[in-house]
Amino acid sequence: MKKTLRISFNGKSYEVVAEILGEDGAPAAAAPRSAAAPVVQASASAAPVSAAPSAPRASGAAGEIPSPLAGKVVSIDAPVGAAVKAGQTVITLEAMKMNTVISAPIDGSVAAVHVAPGDSVEEGRLLMTLR
Repeated sequence: MKKTLRISFNGKSYEVVAEILGEDGAPAAAAPRSAAAPVVQASASAAPVSAAPSAPRASGAAGEIPSPLAGKVVSIDAPVGAAVKAGQTVITLEAMKMNTVISAPIDGSVAAVHVAPGDSVEEGRLLMTLR
């Protein structure tokens, strides 16, 4: 039986087809497929799958802090109005059971926080704006 799976590697999403094997190592019996879900074969050099953004994406301005990866917001470490220095931790994300700290790219103050703890975010989603 083959299944289409979406995996993430280095912050990029890929769709791959995996063959499910039985305990004896032989292919498992195939289940009936619905016509609504086409199978896409992917190779190691396949282009990333891009999902529609569910929230604002960063435009690249110096004070905008985009998510470097898909994950879950663990904590907001600098609230709105807080003064921050370049390199200071402002948000902590969790991805694949590892925490990633997001640092301020510039000195400034937090103008807006666009996410909350527990939110799932995609790569590129705008997390915070500094001024």
